Amino acid sequence: MTNDQSNNNKQKPGVTGIGGIFFYSEDPKQTRDWYSKHLGVDMNAWGSASFDSRDIQNPEQINTLQWCPFKTSGAHFAPSKREFMINYRVNNLEALLVNLKESGVTILDDIATYDFGKFVHILDADGNKIELWEPA
Repeated sequence: MTNDQSNNNKQKPGVTGIGGIFFYSEDPKQTRDWYSKHLGVDMNAWGSASFDSRDIQNPEQINTLQWCPFKTSGAHFAPSKREFMINYRVNNLEALLVNLKESGVTILDDIATYDFGKFVHILDADGNKIELWEPA
């Protein structure tokens, strides 16, 4: 693959990896403490764990996966009835949304932009809420 082909593939709208795994817990603090004590999972200031990895196509790039339990009684994953939500890291979020809308995929909100990237939520074919994230 030429360098130009590699760069074009990186900009193609779509999923490039997992950005986060989020799930409900009756007692998120107890869950975080258990993972910290027994598995050595370090928590950050937001109550989640960050796992860094390198992009095999671009070894200088560091990717981060967030892991976080949320209180079961919360509505963070609504309208999904599931007890989890997966965040997918994506390229070219705006173009991806155009493709998804044209395909009839349910888009739950507008793109929200923060210092660390852009986010939007959709529903998959099973009604699971999915978070799409384009890192800054």
